[in-house]
Amino acid sequence: MSEEVILVDDDDNFLGTADKLEAHRQGLLHRAFSVFIINDAGEWLLQQRAMEKYHSGGLWTNACCSHPRPDETTMAAAVRRLHEEMGITAALTHLFHFTYRTEFDNGLIEHELDHVYIGRFSGTPQPDPHEVMDWKFVHPEKIIAEVKAYPERFTEWFKLSYEIVLINAFID
Repeated sequence: MSEEVILVDDDDNFLGTADKLEAHRQGLLHRAFSVFIINDAGEWLLQQRAMEKYHSGGLWTNACCSHPRPDETTMAAAVRRLHEEMGITAALTHLFHFTYRTEFDNGLIEHELDHVYIGRFSGTPQPDPHEVMDWKFVHPEKIIAEVKAYPERFTEWFKLSYEIVLINAFID
C-alpha cells in the first residue's frame, strides 16, 4: 500500500499530496514532524533507526519522526507515530518548525517542513523492531559532545534541530 505525504509551500499551506517515495525522489517540499522526549532525569530519548529504513538507516535521531497522513493533523500524527515507533504515549507540545533539504547517497532527497514537538516519558519504550534497532536515554551534554565528535552517526534533521530544542525545551 502506497503512503502519501502532504505537499506544502514555504508557509506550510496545503498544495496537494504525493506518493511518499516519489516526493523523496523529486525532492518535493512536504510536511513532517519530529518528536523529542525527555525523561524525569532530563535525559533525551534517542532511537537508532532500523537498517532497512528507506534512508538514514542505522543513524541516531530523536524519539520519533515521520509524516502526517493527508487526513490527520500534524499533532495527531506525532502522537500516533510515537506510539507506533516507540510504543509510548505522551502529551506533546509544539515547539517550532523549520524547513530543510538534504540529498542522500541513495538518490533520495529529504525536503521537509518539519514540525518539532516535545513531551515527557520516563518509562521503558517498547519500540517496533522494523522501525528502531536500538534506543537510549542520554543527557543533553553528552548528546552535544557526540554530535560534535561524530556527526555522521546522526540524522540530518536531528543535527539541524537539537540545539534549538535545547534552548526551547521548557515543559511544565
